[in-house]
Amino acid sequence: MNISRENTGELNAVITLKITQDDYSGKVDEVLKDYKKKARIDGFRPGMVPLGLVKKLYYKPVLAEEINKLVGEKLMGYIREEKLRILGEPLPHESDEKQIDFDKDTEFEFSFDIGLYPEFTVDVAASDKIPYYKIKLDDEALEKTVSDVANRYGELTSVDQINGDEIITGNIFQSDDKANPTDNGLSVDEVNMPLQLIDNDKIRKMFHKGKKGDIITFDIRKAYNDEERIKTVLKLDKDKPLEIDGFFTLEITDIRKFKDHEINRELFDKVYGEGQVKTEEEFRNRIKDELTASYTRESEYRFTIDARDFYLKKADFNLPVEFLKRWLTETNDKINKEELDKDFSEYEDDFKWQLIKDQIIRANEIKVSEQEIQEYAVHLTRNQFYGYGMHNVPEEYMEKYAREQLANPESSRKIYDQRLTERVFTFIRDTVKTKEKEVTLDQFKKLFEK
Repeated sequence: MNISRENTGELNAVITLKITQDDYSGKVDEVLKDYKKKARIDGFRPGMVPLGLVKKLYYKPVLAEEINKLVGEKLMGYIREEKLRILGEPLPHESDEKQIDFDKDTEFEFSFDIGLYPEFTVDVAASDKIPYYKIKLDDEALEKTVSDVANRYGELTSVDQINGDEIITGNIFQSDDKANPTDNGLSVDEVNMPLQLIDNDKIRKMFHKGKKGDIITFDIRKAYNDEERIKTVLKLDKDKPLEIDGFFTLEITDIRKFKDHEINRELFDKVYGEGQVKTEEEFRNRIKDELTASYTRESEYRFTIDARDFYLKKADFNLPVEFLKRWLTETNDKINKEELDKDFSEYEDDFKWQLIKDQIIRANEIKVSEQEIQEYAVHLTRNQFYGYGMHNVPEEYMEKYAREQLANPESSRKIYDQRLTERVFTFIRDTVKTKEKEVTLDQFKKLFEK
């Protein structure tokens, strides 16, 4: 077999493989002889089928399969032997229009386009200056978070009177404007009407100061601008047209108001587990620590964005753009050429950053141990549960869940890549000169609007 490479540009090349009969005949004969042993054809005993008949029936598909295997093995072997660093995967040569005839041809030629790694260097130096935004924790943010926690564990409670944002429960029936029931009119029990969702201000005021047992008549179409909301209130089929209009009368049976949980020992136990937090001061300090940790994570995340942008600008190199576009569209049926052309700058930055990150990893021998991965998986699990507001999950359960994630090859690879990427940014932050800037939470959020 003859394999050659022709550079067609600074970062593009074509690899050509020329296959002769000597390259594949032995393997094809071996496969056909194996077929002869196993073939079951009417009129012949097992293993007694003439080899000529076996060749007639199977030669062409066997030849095609063995040549396909041979090409794949030799192509990748050549890339390894030549120590070619390629982007994406080899693609059939774009202008290769040769027609293969397995019935007549004995020699075959295959060409593949490849995209090559660009030559570049990027040093993480102490002189590099990257901003680090530290979010200021103020009393307002602390109090808002305490209020949010109390709200999250709040509940609906019955109240005596409607004052503005209650949920009204009652029995409703179709009527005239004097509350007289309409003949054969619609009647529904136990409907729920959040007062805030009534669109008409005048009708909403009709319920103000209302109490259990009160009867209120209103025009249903004027009360709500949205037909879907009317269907919800009247418990009607949402897939059918709304044919109801006119007046309805509601007899109030209950008035409920959402009330935040009191900041007390019961709330502490619900949030952190029984007996873990005993006083309001401890509760606030616990929330303060969590906010500080959350702000730190946000600051670290922002640093990764700024560091990535810094090194994308510092490392000046090109990519085999047209090859990468073709590779993306031909290997991913969810990407079309028009969308790719529009958004390719983002893809290009992602490709470049991956190359930069790989070089930083190799140059500085950044590694992640197996033990570190296990601990990191538990850390991710803990953060996941905390994100759900679940602070009292037993440690052994989190460890079990983390082990299950690591047992899955895809999840394990993602966890490894995530941890390795974190190590890269930690290395950068420990090496460069960070320009620390204290900002408010609102100022920090505005950084993402640019």
